Amino acid sequence: MLVKSVAWFWAWAAVGCAGALGLVSLGLLALVPAAVAGVAMSRSTSARGSAFGLFTGAGVLLLFVAYVQRAGPENGYLNPVPWLVIGSVFVIGGAVAHNLRGH
Repeated sequence: MLVKSVAWFWAWAAVGCAGALGLVSLGLLALVPAAVAGVAMSRSTSARGSAFGLFTGAGVLLLFVAYVQRAGPENGYLNPVPWLVIGSVFVIGGAVAHNLRGH
């Protein structure tokens, strides 16, 4: 049961990452497949229990942005600190919430 829960968690994380990518960059190109996958996964009772992975997936994308912008805020780069802080909160919060739910 634990392996299945972890697999669903990371499947939700992939959907969360794709959805976040759609919101910040690719638009409907990423949002539509993420929404379709999310709706399909939400129909499964066992999958719904791991939906906190959405937060972790979005956080992974934010951490990636922080990494890419690590030379900032000078030279045309963004300040990476807000991306790092918010991404860390999302990644850790999603994992902690998933574990507190009893998985």
